[in-house]
Amino acid sequence: QVQVVESGGGLVQAGGSLRLSCAASGSIFSINNMGWYRQAPGKQRELVATITSGGSTNYADSVKGRFTISRDNAKNTVYLQMNSLKPEDTAVYYCNADARPRSHYEVYGYWGQGTQVTVSS
Repeated sequence: QVQVVESGGGLVQAGGSLRLSCAASGSIFSINNMGWYRQAPGKQRELVATITSGGSTNYADSVKGRFTISRDNAKNTVYLQMNSLKPEDTAVYYCNADARPRSHYEVYGYWGQGTQVTVSS
């Protein structure tokens, strides 16, 4: 019904930048919140940033001032611009979309498969 696909991960040196993209597709009636989460080896998945359909944003304290989340509602796409990257930002980054499929009245959370971000020191 709804697919979520991330792209843009890779290997970067500390202090560098990366831009992640996430596109939701399929039989979508509407999308509410979209967000980015990450999971480092041996750690739980944690929130990085979220954005509402109206553009309100929320960030983890660890990324405030360095990461910027944005979205294009017409394209059902969310972006994460990551600047001043640190080795501790190394993780698999997952995209989440709270979407209502056309055939349902409920909203479900859909996850992408994740994209690896590695920051070398």
